[in-house]
Amino acid sequence: MTYYIYNNKSELLLFFICIIFPQDNRIKTAKYNIFTFLPINLFEQFQRFANAYFLVLLILQLIPEISSLSWFTTIVPLVLVLAITAVKDATDDYFRHKSDQQVNTRQSQVLIKGNVSSLCCLQADLLLLSSSEPYGLCYIETAELDGETNLKVRQALTVTSDLGDDVAKLADFSGEVICEPPNNKLDKFTGTLCWKDNKYSLDNEKMLLRGCVLRNTEWCFGLVIFAGLQTKLMQNCGRTKFKRTSIDKLMNTLVLWIFGFLICMGIILAIGNTIWEQKVGSDFWEYLQWKELTINAVFSGFLTFWSYIIILNTVVPISLYVSVEVLRLGHSYFINWDRRMYYSRKDTPAEARTTTLNEELGQVEFIFSDKTGTLTQNIMVFNKCDVYDEFGHKVDITEKTPCVDFSFNPLMDRKFRFHDSSLVEAIKLEEPLVQEFFRLLALCHTIMPEERNEGELVYQAQSPDEGALVTAARNFGFVFRSRTPETITLYEMGQAVTYQLLAILDFNNVRKRMSVIVRNPKGQLKLYSKGADTILFDRLDPSNEELMFTTSEHLNEFAGEGLRTLALAYKDLDEDVFDEWMKKLLFASTALDNREEKLGALYEEIEQGMLLLGATAIEDKLQEGVPETIACLTLANIKIWVLTGDKLETAMNIGYSCNMLRDDMNTVFIISGHTMLELKRKSWAPAKTNSAVALTWKRQNCIQVTLSLKRPSSQNLEQILVDVACLCKTVICCRVTPLQKALVVELIKRHKRAVTLAIGDGANDVSMIKTAHIGVGISGQEGMQAVLASDYSFAQFRYLQRLLLVHGRWSYHRMCNFLCYFFYKNFAFTLVHFWYGFLCGFSAQTVYDQWFITLFNIVYTSLPVLAMGLFDQVSLYSLRFPNLYRPGQLNQLFNKRKFFTCTLQGVCTSFILFFIPYGAFMSAVRDDGAHISDQQAFAVTIATSLVIVVSVQIGLDTNYWTAVNHFFIWGSLAVYFAILFAMHSDGIFTIFPNQFPFIGTARNSLNQKIVWLVILLTTVVCIMPMVAVRFIKADLYPTQTDKMSKPFSLPQVRLLQQATRKQGPQEQNLRRVRRTSSRRSAYAFAHQQGYGELITSGKNMKVPTSSTSTYPLSSPTRGLTGTSSVKNSGVNDTTRDQTETYSTGFRRESDQSQEVTVEDLEAR
Repeated sequence: MTYYIYNNKSELLLFFICIIFPQDNRIKTAKYNIFTFLPINLFEQFQRFANAYFLVLLILQLIPEISSLSWFTTIVPLVLVLAITAVKDATDDYFRHKSDQQVNTRQSQVLIKGNVSSLCCLQADLLLLSSSEPYGLCYIETAELDGETNLKVRQALTVTSDLGDDVAKLADFSGEVICEPPNNKLDKFTGTLCWKDNKYSLDNEKMLLRGCVLRNTEWCFGLVIFAGLQTKLMQNCGRTKFKRTSIDKLMNTLVLWIFGFLICMGIILAIGNTIWEQKVGSDFWEYLQWKELTINAVFSGFLTFWSYIIILNTVVPISLYVSVEVLRLGHSYFINWDRRMYYSRKDTPAEARTTTLNEELGQVEFIFSDKTGTLTQNIMVFNKCDVYDEFGHKVDITEKTPCVDFSFNPLMDRKFRFHDSSLVEAIKLEEPLVQEFFRLLALCHTIMPEERNEGELVYQAQSPDEGALVTAARNFGFVFRSRTPETITLYEMGQAVTYQLLAILDFNNVRKRMSVIVRNPKGQLKLYSKGADTILFDRLDPSNEELMFTTSEHLNEFAGEGLRTLALAYKDLDEDVFDEWMKKLLFASTALDNREEKLGALYEEIEQGMLLLGATAIEDKLQEGVPETIACLTLANIKIWVLTGDKLETAMNIGYSCNMLRDDMNTVFIISGHTMLELKRKSWAPAKTNSAVALTWKRQNCIQVTLSLKRPSSQNLEQILVDVACLCKTVICCRVTPLQKALVVELIKRHKRAVTLAIGDGANDVSMIKTAHIGVGISGQEGMQAVLASDYSFAQFRYLQRLLLVHGRWSYHRMCNFLCYFFYKNFAFTLVHFWYGFLCGFSAQTVYDQWFITLFNIVYTSLPVLAMGLFDQVSLYSLRFPNLYRPGQLNQLFNKRKFFTCTLQGVCTSFILFFIPYGAFMSAVRDDGAHISDQQAFAVTIATSLVIVVSVQIGLDTNYWTAVNHFFIWGSLAVYFAILFAMHSDGIFTIFPNQFPFIGTARNSLNQKIVWLVILLTTVVCIMPMVAVRFIKADLYPTQTDKMSKPFSLPQVRLLQQATRKQGPQEQNLRRVRRTSSRRSAYAFAHQQGYGELITSGKNMKVPTSSTSTYPLSSPTRGLTGTSSVKNSGVNDTTRDQTETYSTGFRRESDQSQEVTVEDLEAR
């Protein structure tokens, strides 16, 4: 086949690209390969200012006229930094390669019909050619695209569906496809198929997009239109952005400030050198005896400037970035090793897929969550019902409530669970109303049954709710077995009964109900209807008023438990009235004008005077721990927004179920409009501080909204929208496309200086995950695209609580404490040279031995600060008191003010370190009367004082002591003295006389008592002021962390918990939310136009087999497999997934290691 993609501007270009560079389906998230790693990684590393700065310093050190330090003092730390970072980057990329390989090496077949899972996920955008279903129909699920789990129908062209599964005919298929260029519009496709001198229009209803899942379709053949990155799914994924934390950005700014400070110090000392040379420099000729005065004072100052830049370069910390990377790597491993985030049921641990964002987890203010598969399990359960105010609602369901025994029914579904045994007894006693109730559920639907294997029944449901209702009827003895365009066959208590199907009054978003008209074997005409109670109650017979009142109370109870409700009603029809109505229906169904309105009026006419049967309550099962997690995160002042492709009603149902929407909210309002002015007018009208807002994105308006958000004139409207939304406790965005999810996240990032986190489980969440500061993928039932694009991944939404409140908070505290200490010790270490410059004629002479300068940051002080940054813990009550998370959101622990505070402390420490020994040694003498100090002894004294001071300081900064901390801190001190005496020994001097000139200095200096008294005095004066300030501050102005750090009694624990709860939402039952109004009806909407017309037309019906209704069925299973072949005539490669198993059987996972609770403390 010849395959074209035409572009209005350049047809030949696209044609050439398609032929010469065919697309494949490989996924690539890795950054490097074996050839590009070294150049690309070095280029990325030298984009960091500090690395580039030290590379320039290394070049300057090679110039002897200005360098007073050896080149190794800079190159050793620089090479070490580059090497460690390169190893970390290579490790990260290796795991990316492994993840890519897992996806790219999935089993595939080309042009061969074979066994394909009924859950086969399509890997390319296909034009449907033919399928196993009649008339070329194909049933798909689009959860990865729009989050909807209901089945959708696609239909092939009639001319191609006749090809069937004849491989020879399909191989001979030749034609020309003219279509639109690759784009991200999931609901639109425009193209033309030219074949056999005819042209056939192509639209979205004939396309199977990548990410769709085949359901209940044995096989299909398709022509690949777009593959790889050109597919609509990948076009919606957005570009991968390099994510940097707010601390990273602040560090870059601070390093620039430090560099400016370094320049200022260099200028000051250079000016001092110029003045000194002019005043007294020539007087030293007698002592130094240089040949002639060839350098003037100004030029000497210029050279001195560069010399001091080299000497004071350690004020810009070269090891800062590599130390930060090591800390982040360690924090990532802590996340990977956390057994409390391990999901044993699927053997899935938590995974930190990046090592650069850990501390950002402690600063999150906005969470953007997908609904389907993220908050929910995609499982609908028939939970309760109300049959004529007598049955089905009298049992309070708890974990100990026994399940009903359905063993009397050989056709039961063994996975079905119900708890009210009185309903089963009524069925056995043949209660007429109960039988009519379940007969309605078994008849009033558009489900299409299919038997794959003997005893294996599959229901093709328009929505999961409908499947749950029909499954419930099945277990109670009313099994929907088969249908034709004119009949429906049930097994009623084991007996086959066939009803004549006369009309289907289908769902739509206006009617909010569905009805069927059938004739039973006795010849009676019946209308059965189900829908939203607010709609059905208005169409009941007046005699039902009392029953309607009691049913409303039960509906309120069901809704208060977070269940999705439906009302059921029926009506006996008179033959003459029905015949007359049927004539009108036939006339309206063929009308050319206003057909929908005429049909709606006829439906309304016959759906009057019905009798109420009762109500159903379906639980949209949440993932375990979702309500508790959301409540806890809300107490931590984290705003949670739900972004879903579902209808508003569906999203609000989940909102109430997981406690995002509550009764204490003043109102739930919707902002919806067609113009900016209309949206602006509506935005502020109902805004309340304690309200919830649902933003509805209508598909016909989404392009206008998206474009308006990009125009500069809409910036004011964007700000208003953000302001209104942020006033609300809860925000639910409905009917959003994948790109619109990303736009919502980008909106908050642009208008709010807050850290955002996006969490999802499907390919439709990839763009949002990439846009947010932090992306979290849930490894669920919708593939691995979200995980591959994420920064962190795990198996359950509830683990997000621990990821943020424990790992995030601890990582943020550790990083902030690490940075404060790091800048402090570097300023204390480096500025000693600055003070010394005023006493050495600004000659760029160093105080310390050059080996001490080289080893200070990479040996003497590196491990203690890393131990603090890795193992420190500020509080063990992070989950019990979520408000401890607040300092990270306010960025209180490391900011510009904190930076100036710790650097000021470093400056003061350097001043004390220099001038106390200087003053003490001015007039002091040794025991033998000799002068106690020369320049080398002075340097050893200051260096020893410095190492001791910074070691004591890190001990004070450590909140949680471990054996590792003790070993590293005191071990580093021991290593310092060991290296000091080794480098000052006679043996090392004999081998390297030019590199180790401090022969015997340590031995001669440290055996004097006065030297140790000076060291002790210096340490006390450096440390005690900070100790006093901390005690006074903690006593007078304690933070929440300070309060938690103190020992407290059990009553104090309870008081703290009460104070925490007052800052968040009102305390409530986390398992069920009691509500008394605003019921949520499961069928108050339709996911799409129902299948009624398709059913009555007969196009979806298979040729019935002889076994269709002649034997009982065993319990059906949801894990089904069938055969499917994908035929591709236009592109070389087409891929299918391996067979997957889908199961609805979930068990509650016991949390093996809970956090500390009040009860635990009470027991202790």
